[in-house]
Amino acid sequence: MNDLYEIATEDGSGSARAPGERPPRPVRRERNAAWFLAQLKPNGARAAERNLRRQGFGTFLPLEERMIRSRGRFVSAERPVFPGYVFVSLDPAASVWRAVNSTFGVQRLVAFGRGPVPVPEGIVDGLITRCDGKGRLRPPGGLAPGQTVRLASGPFADTLAEIERLEPDRRVRLLMTMMGGQTRVTVGADQLRAV
Repeated sequence: MNDLYEIATEDGSGSARAPGERPPRPVRRERNAAWFLAQLKPNGARAAERNLRRQGFGTFLPLEERMIRSRGRFVSAERPVFPGYVFVSLDPAASVWRAVNSTFGVQRLVAFGRGPVPVPEGIVDGLITRCDGKGRLRPPGGLAPGQTVRLASGPFADTLAEIERLEPDRRVRLLMTMMGGQTRVTVGADQLRAV
């Protein structure tokens, strides 16, 4: 494994974490490797990722924060961006891809014809740059909760609002002051301009 390099870590310093905080999720891959897509068994994401890393394969499982209903309440939870799939880095010339298919938690590598097909170059690297060190997708376009923005189109064009929350589907929940009170409005991120 001396031919591996790290693509992304939380901050690269190995600093201490708060109690209960998950460790950073490094993404490792061989220098001559390409990214492939592995289909997972139901609820097998964590087991597959752990076992693939034990075998020396690089993995990437991008996560996003979603609101889910649990016990009658809505709570925020981390969920995979691509449910049922994980990206695996391997050297196609080494012919070790069959080991991925027999890994606990993995159903099979996505293949067309005789062998697996690599993910087009740049797609996974683009996702990695949009994620933090723990594999969570960062909000699009530099928008952040608490930021003041101007609506660019729609019935509230040129109105100022404050970002309350960023939704994973590129929607933004805003707080607008109207008629002496605050009103929540959800719009697309492409309808906003920073002030």
